[in-house]
Amino acid sequence: MKQTQTLYPVVFVGAGPGDPELITVKGRNALEDADFVVYAGSLVPEALLKWTQPSCRKLSSASMHLDEIISAIDTAHRDGLKVVRLHTGDPSLYGAVFEQMTALQEKGIPYRVIPGVTAAFAAAAALGIEYTLPQVSQTLILTRMAGRTPVPERENLAALAAHRTSMAVYLSVHLVEQMADTLMQSYGASAPCVVVYRVSHPEERIVWTTIDRLVKTVEEENITRQALVIVGEVLRAGRSMSPQPSKLYDKHFSHGFRK
Repeated sequence: MKQTQTLYPVVFVGAGPGDPELITVKGRNALEDADFVVYAGSLVPEALLKWTQPSCRKLSSASMHLDEIISAIDTAHRDGLKVVRLHTGDPSLYGAVFEQMTALQEKGIPYRVIPGVTAAFAAAAALGIEYTLPQVSQTLILTRMAGRTPVPERENLAALAAHRTSMAVYLSVHLVEQMADTLMQSYGASAPCVVVYRVSHPEERIVWTTIDRLVKTVEEENITRQALVIVGEVLRAGRSMSPQPSKLYDKHFSHGFRK
């Protein structure tokens, strides 16, 4: 009797923001078990690949288009290899994973996803802030500006900034002049903001500034890519270390676990 070859689902893994130790345990386990890893080489540090076995084949997708990526995954999958598609941060955010999932589905290739730590949360940890302070902000917006890739008109930066929530702007530092002009209209010229460059990488830089100095700050620091811009009133509270106390730990506030 001919033995049927075992075919494993392709595993999309969020690599986290850069620090190899910020990958999830489940993500690390997937890498350790992988026979073939296709990683986003333009963003995922090769240090993440230390979790793979020496026999694992590694392929950077930095110069590849979608068809080439899917073809490589398809071939490895049908050869019975355990395939990991390694993305930076969390795959659900600006990862262009849905088109890959769709292509795999069309080929009848199963897949699953392991989430990762996105840069905005690594930035909050590095800054020592909380995005959702009681009576300051209870909403966090993760967004990007329209560039070569458009955004829906209803989600333009001005419309989102009008809410004056905590906000992390991805993939847009090269549009810093337009960004600063837009943010200033809602948050004010003197509002604090932070530029976080390559958070959790060895070359991480955190630069506090104000919106009216944002353009000059980015120019002086020569930051042109791979940076978040964070704004919101929580930054002012974070620097002054004067938060509004939560109800959760208020001794006068009862809940199901505390009378």
